Order: sequence, then structure tokens, then C-alpha cells
Amino acid sequence: MVLIADFIAPTRHTDPADALAQVQRIYQQQIEHLRAAMQRFVAGQTPATAVRAFYPFVRVHTSTVARADSKLAYGFVDGPGRYETTLTRPDLFARYYAEQFRLLRASHGVELEVGTSTHPIPIHFSFAENDHIEGALSPGRRTLMRDVFDLPDLTAMDDGIANGTWQALPGEAQPLALFTAPRVDYSLHRLRHYTGTAPEWFQNFVLFTNYQFYIDEFVRLGHAEMARPDSEYRAFIEPGNVVTRRLDLPAQPGDELGVAPPRLPQMPGYHLVRKDNSGITMVNIGVGPANAKTITDHVAVLRPHAWMMLGHCAGLRHSQQLGDYVLAHAYVREDHVLDEELPLWVPIPALAEIQQALQQAVADVTQIGGADLKRVMRTGTVASTDNRNWELLPGNTPQRRFSQSRAVALDMESATIAANGFRFRVPYGTLLCVSDKPLHGEIKLPGMANHFYRERVDQHLRIGMRAIEILRNGGVDRLHSRKLRSFAEVAFQ
Repeated sequence: MVLIADFIAPTRHTDPADALAQVQRIYQQQIEHLRAAMQRFVAGQTPATAVRAFYPFVRVHTSTVARADSKLAYGFVDGPGRYETTLTRPDLFARYYAEQFRLLRASHGVELEVGTSTHPIPIHFSFAENDHIEGALSPGRRTLMRDVFDLPDLTAMDDGIANGTWQALPGEAQPLALFTAPRVDYSLHRLRHYTGTAPEWFQNFVLFTNYQFYIDEFVRLGHAEMARPDSEYRAFIEPGNVVTRRLDLPAQPGDELGVAPPRLPQMPGYHLVRKDNSGITMVNIGVGPANAKTITDHVAVLRPHAWMMLGHCAGLRHSQQLGDYVLAHAYVREDHVLDEELPLWVPIPALAEIQQALQQAVADVTQIGGADLKRVMRTGTVASTDNRNWELLPGNTPQRRFSQSRAVALDMESATIAANGFRFRVPYGTLLCVSDKPLHGEIKLPGMANHFYRERVDQHLRIGMRAIEILRNGGVDRLHSRKLRSFAEVAFQ
């Protein structure tokens, strides 16, 4: 026997708003069922049977290959059949779900079926943002909890759909989304852990950097925006969910719960918040492709409109100067962290919309245009390696490979971020700044590095922010390119 919430029968909807409301109703019922049982368990009561709750699902049936013509690269299913996905956090994803439901209706005219799935909600994914009730349990009660509640099941949250390796079992529905509800919940919890901020604060445009200098400047700019009553941004969020509202806006319930952490998390996140979530999130991913893969694995479930890498690189050409920019139009992947999920024979194309926005942003911020722009920015191949001391390998083997690939710059993260953008259908781009030229004897030294950082960090960051402004103003529908879609794609963006 298992104690479950009262059954809510599946319903069919022609209004996307009604479908979303039903998803919210089911999810709230199931979560309250779990939370109430957990509170009793923490109070010392042990239920006679296991306690279980389930994710809601949405499902559509189509009987034809015909669909409404659309310029979008998403919002439709591939052909006749049954398609479904489990859903989570309809509060956080309300706007996103409503839009995906609307597009399905517009493309196929089918009813949206909403019901309670057979996929259990792990107890850890039911906790509210500031709940830490498991920490109050004794070791014995924590062990007993495994017998009472469902725990996260890693077999239910792999990336087979995104990787293109998933195959339906006989009679199983085709997927509607890249990620199942448990996979989304898992990443939401990882984002809290790694960035020190709640998923609710993440914005639809994300900047990644590999140096704290950029974060320091972003914090300075964030607080400056909050001092401007006419700023397009409404709040600035720092690790520990510390909220600074624009000076003309009142504090909101929950703001007082934010507390600066005693030490920064592994990949601290900062958020310039707009009302429509089209602001800017910036994350310091630190050094290395493992961090780059980890954070993008998790940010991807939020379905951002674009992410871009702003960081430092080694210039590989004699003609480059310290402080020059590199706009990546191709990648050499020697990071190795995605070889299994995304084989090396898969090309990572440059995306025209991102490239044009970054190039225009460089011109706008530097006030340099035309042929003169080539003096400060080079477009070319960026190589990313997992060996920080590649210069010390004997025989000049890395140099030879980089020369053969026509690489103009080298770092440790950019190819990983671009490759994971390709894998997860998140538009991506890279603009790096040359901080050293090890092949030409210009290695990083403290005095030179400090001068370089003072000269370039502010400008580089403003270029990234300007590129986001250009992309936002150009319309996000243009960003989600067919280049990132495979033969038979899921309907959800």
C-alpha cells in the first residue's frame, strides 16, 4: 500500500491558460501532499505505508503530418502520434509553459490533455526554497526516510532526449520536451548549490566569465542601475539571494531572507532582473571545461534565449595585441568533457544572429567601425583545452594542431559552452579578450596583468551587455535557429 493524494482525472483543454491552470492545480495538490507528510515525519510520526506524489503531465495526439505554417523552429510535433512530457514548478515556468501550449494549439489545433503522471516526485524536490527540514532529522530518521518517500532516481533524468539517443519503448509516447520533470528539478537544486541564488532569479540572457574581475564590474554596474529610477532593470541579485531593488521600488516579501554567504559558492551567480525575465544573469564559472559543462548542463533547463562567454584567452597569432578581441566563428574541442554526449565529429556552427550582435556591440562600445574594427577584433577559430599547461608539453604538438586548425585563440571553456549550447538548443556565442601570447613570449606577469585588467574589463563587459540589448531588441524568435534542431525535434523550445 502507498498513501497518495486524491486522484484528479485527466482533462482536455482548448484554452492554453486553462491547461496551465490545471497543471498548477495538480502540482500544488501533489506537493502539498508530500510536504504535509514530511512535516509529520519530521515531528516524529512514522506513516504505516509509503507516501508518494506524482508529477503532472501534458499530452497531445495528432493524426496527420499537416500543421500550420510557422517560421519558428519549435512549437510543433514531427508527425502523427502521441506526445507527452512531465512538468514541474508551474509557478516558475508559467510563462514558458503557457507559450509552449499556445504554439501546440496554433500548429495543430489539438486538445491539450493534462493529468497526473505515474512518475513520482522525489521528496527532496518538494521542499520550498527556504525549507531545510531534513537537516533536523537524526541519522536513523534520515535512513528511515528512504523507506517512506521516493528519492531522486538518476535513471529517470538522463539526457538521452537532448543527446538524440533516446528511443521509445513499444507503446510509449514520444517526448514533447528535452527534459523530464525530475531532470528539471535536479538542475534547479544544482543551480542553487553552485550559484548561491534561487532559480527564480535567473534571466533569459546569460553571460559566463572565467574571471572575478568581470563579476566585480558587473556588481558595480548592477548597483549603479539600481540607483537610476529610469533603469530598465528592477532588481539586482547577489549570492545568498541578497536583493537590491531599484530605488523607486518597494521591497517585496521575501527580500529580507537574503543573506550574504560567509564564502562564495563554487560558481557565484548575479542577476540584473527585468520584469519580463529578459534581463542579464552573469556567472563566474571559474577555470576549466568541467565547470563550463556543469553549469550549462543545469542552466539549460531554464530554456534561456541565449548564453555567451566573455573571458580571457591566449592569443596565438603574432599580429594580435594584448587587449584585442576574438569573436569565435569555429571551435576546436580538446576539452574532452562532452566527447561521450556530443562526439567530436559533430560540428559546432557559428550562429549568425549572435555573431552579428557581438560584432555590432564591439563597434558600438569602442566607437570603431569598418575596416578599423579589424585592428581590435579578429574573427576566427577558438581552441579550448583541458590542459592549462599545454605550453609545457614536449615536441610542440599542441602548437602544430592549433596551427593546422587555423586557431587564433586558446582558452579552457568557450568550446564547452558553445557545444553544450548546440546540444541543448540554446543559442550561443563567444567574445574573448587576449590577455597573453605564450607562443610569442608574452606570458602573464602580475604587473602586466593588473594593467590589462584595468584597461579592458569594463569595456568587454559593456560589449557583452550591449550585445544582449541588440538581441533583445531584435526579437527573441529570431534566435532559436533551425541550425540547432535535429530531424525529429521535441515541440517545446
